[in-house]
Amino acid sequence: MSYSTSQPLPGAPRSLTGLLPFLRPYRGKITLALLFLILAAAATLAFPLALRTLIDGSLAGSERGAQALALRGHFWALFVVAVMLGVFSSARFYLVSWLGERVTADLRNAVYAHVLRQSPQFFETTQTGEVLSRLTTDTTLVQTVVGSSLSMGLRNAVVGLGAIIMLVWTNPRVMALVLLMLVAVVLPALWIGRRVRRLSRASQDRVADSSAIAAEILNAVPVVQSYTAARYETRRFNQATQNAFETAVRRSRARAALVAFIIIANAGLLLWGLYRGTQAVIDGQLSAGHLGQTVVYVMLLAGAAAVLGEVYGDLLRAAGATERLMELLASQSPVASPAHPTPLPHTGRGLRVTFEHVCFHYPSRPAQAALQGFSLELHPGETVALVGASGAGKTTVFQLLQRFYDVDTSTPAAGLPGRICLDGIDIRHLALDDLRGQIGTVPQDAVIFSASARDNIRYGRPDATDEEVVAAARDAFAHDFLQVLPEGYDTFLGERGVRLSGGQRQRIAIARAILKNAPLLLLDEATSALDAESERVVQAALDSAMRQQAIQRTTLVIAHRLATVQNADRIVVLEHGRIVEQGRHTELLAHNGVYARLAELQFTT
Repeated sequence: MSYSTSQPLPGAPRSLTGLLPFLRPYRGKITLALLFLILAAAATLAFPLALRTLIDGSLAGSERGAQALALRGHFWALFVVAVMLGVFSSARFYLVSWLGERVTADLRNAVYAHVLRQSPQFFETTQTGEVLSRLTTDTTLVQTVVGSSLSMGLRNAVVGLGAIIMLVWTNPRVMALVLLMLVAVVLPALWIGRRVRRLSRASQDRVADSSAIAAEILNAVPVVQSYTAARYETRRFNQATQNAFETAVRRSRARAALVAFIIIANAGLLLWGLYRGTQAVIDGQLSAGHLGQTVVYVMLLAGAAAVLGEVYGDLLRAAGATERLMELLASQSPVASPAHPTPLPHTGRGLRVTFEHVCFHYPSRPAQAALQGFSLELHPGETVALVGASGAGKTTVFQLLQRFYDVDTSTPAAGLPGRICLDGIDIRHLALDDLRGQIGTVPQDAVIFSASARDNIRYGRPDATDEEVVAAARDAFAHDFLQVLPEGYDTFLGERGVRLSGGQRQRIAIARAILKNAPLLLLDEATSALDAESERVVQAALDSAMRQQAIQRTTLVIAHRLATVQNADRIVVLEHGRIVEQGRHTELLAHNGVYARLAELQFTT
């Protein structure tokens, strides 16, 4: 099930109407819940009528026997109304609670799926902790509104409206004046409500700030402890929570003022109306039963006003949370699959990769070019190494090839627009899943998920057999250490693989890429965390796997240690985003250029 907002993208939705796409699939249950809500409200409004009949009818008779029979009948009628109220309220509570849980789950799923589709540019400006805050705290507020507050508000609105109608009908002259005065109460309440809404949004933002700090530091606890910065980080987090607390106090103060104003103003007006009704009884214009009915309706109206004041505060707070969630859902990734993607033919061999006049600036560094006029062609089955100093643009090549970013279109080189092609097809014309499905990646910082070793290796091919998983682990020199773990391949590796060494994590990442068996392999310092012996074996295993698999892979390697790429078919040297040299290891040494200087520094050392 997919969800989309109908609001324009430049601004976020400004109210709870952003939840309508999530409520729409459950129209049937919403209708049924509203039906039970109206029936429960009708049962509540029937009580004063039954009370008036009880007082004016059964108590007015002259014979005690007749009075007792009438009284018994009226109390049975009241009991039937109470049973109906209990049944209808219970059904309403269950349906509304179900809707709150279901809509919250759908909202969390939609936000999470949307965030996973964002390009890295999104995470340059949005902290992970803030996203987590929106997924948890904000959605919990929405759940409170949809599953409780909104239902209570609707029920009390119906009861209050019914009470007003009955009061106006039975005491038109007095209540007409009261209703006119109620307008004077609503306007200040709306003004206070706008302030509560702004403070609610600010409070959620401050909570997100503290969540962002916690998420960042908890992922770097060893570094924090090694630099004895625990006290500093504790003070920083305390300051963030203090800011959140102070903002929440201002919100609570404004909300308390709103609730107090609504309750006191409405109670004053209604008591004035009740006073006039009592005078009418004294003057003989109303019966005792009529007065009792009026008293109950006034109590219902006052209770409804008090509850609506509380619910209004909840709605304002949830409106701020909804705005934050809808802003997240309205954010559009600059990188997306085309509406009509071109299929990439599967040739059973490595891919031909072409970079044509590529220029690129990171959005966060628009004045500094990461690549300038970059042109390179990789032939099917060829192994090409990218070398150069840090910041030369090597990793940028990988990110553009996987289309985490798109190449610049506003700064063409030599009058030609830049593009990247696989087998002659511009990657912007391919579906993102199709493009990335053709690429196996081993990053420098190996990513291990909170799962078993088997599931981590199988991540790129969930349908792989156990035998294929073991074969990939053998090729990556991981089988030996995996089989001696407490539960072998089924051993839980912990969050981010904390139970493994850096070299073991990297070998699992290599096994994952080997098992995927993609026609294009990207290795970003894939053996950087290995010891010399493991590096030699894994390098040999990678070379063997690239040439013995059914698909003759095209391989692009980033290397800082030149010893690992001496046997590459071609070495490309980058400097300041440009290709300055390319050729085989011996050719580049003979050229005595940038590569030769890098080699001299490393090999001499």
